[in-house]
Amino acid sequence: MGDQEIKVYDAENIVLGRLASKVAKAALLGEYIVIVNVEKAIITGDKHTVIKAFKQKHNIRTSYNPRKGPFHERRPDKMVRKMIRGMLPWPKPRGKEAYKRIQVFIGVPTKFTDSEKIVLEASKYHSLKQKYITIQDLSHELGWRNPEVA
Repeated sequence: MGDQEIKVYDAENIVLGRLASKVAKAALLGEYIVIVNVEKAIITGDKHTVIKAFKQKHNIRTSYNPRKGPFHERRPDKMVRKMIRGMLPWPKPRGKEAYKRIQVFIGVPTKFTDSEKIVLEASKYHSLKQKYITIQDLSHELGWRNPEVA
């Protein structure tokens, strides 16, 4: 990362798809991206429908040898990073280089506590009375156990 400026995005109460598209575009333009508080990002939709869809995805395995994958993430940071990867031209070298410029963290690491965070106000989910689920709740439903809580 060297002398390149790092953009720190705060994902709290932000719709994940909107955040991921902005981050993917910025990474393709050559910027280094850090996303903090990723467990507090939101997926819109009925909670039970979203959980059901992700559980069906987790049941997909190869028929000849299930131990060979595909493997699906349960940790919030890895899950979000993989979702962002889906918005990049992954097989191409520029997509892989952009993917390497993205870092995702659960909570806020100490080295980023003082840095100014970018909050995408237009991407925030203002109507918190509507149907949504946080990434942390979804990960918990998929079997992830938070080591900080246990």
